[in-house]
Amino acid sequence: MEVILGIDPGSRATGYGIVSCNGNKLHFVNAGIIRPRTKLPFSERLEKIYSGLKEVIDRHNPTVSAVEGVFHSVNARAALLLGHARGAVILAAVHGGLPIFEYSPMTVKQAVVGYGRAEKTQVQHMIRLLLNLSQNPAQDAADALAVAICHAHSSRRLPITDPAERKG
Repeated sequence: MEVILGIDPGSRATGYGIVSCNGNKLHFVNAGIIRPRTKLPFSERLEKIYSGLKEVIDRHNPTVSAVEGVFHSVNARAALLLGHARGAVILAAVHGGLPIFEYSPMTVKQAVVGYGRAEKTQVQHMIRLLLNLSQNPAQDAADALAVAICHAHSSRRLPITDPAERKG
């Protein structure tokens, strides 16, 4: 059984979602949002994202991680901040010994909703249906669960990092 940690990185809110995959069956394990206080210096917010995700990894022992890729942003500063948050997320996964896979936002939406330009509310609704949840998860958690589900259904399984390569 594969336990997939999906991650939706952000400097203000990093969503995580964990699903187990046994053949074609998906099961909800956990989901949440890491929200560092916005009044903290940016470097401390990155540390909170890193340590919060490491805690999730230590508690749930996923076997693989999947991260949402960077979207094209008109705002260079926002893209740079997101890049830093992604770095903290990737480092936490690497330190947790997890291979990391990356999927574009359009690929994730296509895998979950069937339409690559789906609205966030559509993603939330489909996550609730696919995982048989009693209510829609919060947006960032739903996005992270969508990344995990995308990985479970993906035929393109080429990690951006593989822990086995570092042990040589």
